[in-house]
Amino acid sequence: MRLLPRDSHEGWTPYAWLSYLLIFLARPVLFEPSMAGWLATFVGLAIFLPLYFRGYWLRGRKLFPIIVAINLLGIVYSPFNSGATVFFIYAAAFLGEAGPPAFAVRLLAGHLVVVSLACWLGGVEPQGWIPGFFFSLLIGGINIHFAGVRRRGAKLRLAQEEVEALATMAERERISRDLHDLLGHTLSMITLKSELAAKLVASDPEKAEQEMREVEHTSRQALAEVRRTVQGYRSHNLRGELASARLALETAGVGVVVDSRPHDLPPEVEAVAALALREAVTNVVRHARADSCTISYRQERGLFRLTVADDGKGLRDHGEGSGLSGMRERVRGLGGELEVRSHKGVRLSVTLPLDQVRNVGEVATAGRAS
Repeated sequence: MRLLPRDSHEGWTPYAWLSYLLIFLARPVLFEPSMAGWLATFVGLAIFLPLYFRGYWLRGRKLFPIIVAINLLGIVYSPFNSGATVFFIYAAAFLGEAGPPAFAVRLLAGHLVVVSLACWLGGVEPQGWIPGFFFSLLIGGINIHFAGVRRRGAKLRLAQEEVEALATMAERERISRDLHDLLGHTLSMITLKSELAAKLVASDPEKAEQEMREVEHTSRQALAEVRRTVQGYRSHNLRGELASARLALETAGVGVVVDSRPHDLPPEVEAVAALALREAVTNVVRHARADSCTISYRQERGLFRLTVADDGKGLRDHGEGSGLSGMRERVRGLGGELEVRSHKGVRLSVTLPLDQVRNVGEVATAGRAS
């Protein structure tokens, strides 16, 4: 039986938070090491632990009974064990998942009123209930904030998935139209010439042979056009990637400034630049917590330079992951350089040589033609 959901974003931390129960256990250990005191303490723990772990499986209004029950434990135990105010803190920690931030804040305010009244009526000494009040406010407020952040992140991921699904659908429709326009007329011509050649085989073999040669020529030409079209589909378009990047950043609440000039780039350079832009923007959306991001690219002196800069928290927490490492390898494969600077945000620069790539492409084309 699992104590926590498989997709729990808290990881192992719920087990670490149980260390606060030491405050509840301190009373019977230090001041009341009697059998009755220990029995009452273990009964409280036996009630609390199932409630605690069950709370991680619930969201929204379903959490209310858990929060109320844990609060009742604090109310019952705090008059004779001031460490029981820790139960108020556990209850406050669940408020973030009980509803939207504004609603959760109201719940937290009501929770603090209940804590104050319970401790006052129960005669709990100030040094017992003031820490419980303070940490309920602190931890409850923090959890409400991060619960809101997680909800916004979930909405962002959903929006990105919808955008990707719509983009995929539009791309499929475009491919269907292009292939229909490309092959419809050619295949119709091949069909007509093949039928004509079949009719001429007996009466005019030379004419039939000529028609079949034209069928062969047309089919080879169609095959070459299909290959060129597929090659275009496989390449990454920098302009399309820029539009996707702008949409992803704006959806994440990050202001976007774009400084770009149109360029006619070699396919290899454009593909690497588009992938670099995608990886850089993904890192900004996922990790940077930035308010703004600037994207610029330009061509000068035989070089293409792409720069993505944000004003987020930098690379202190995440460093370079596999995405940046893979990007660096692709850039080096074209003889380029990737530079990452982390100071008041992250500035990623990709520099790619144009003349060298063009020369390689021309030699390869000439080789295929020969």
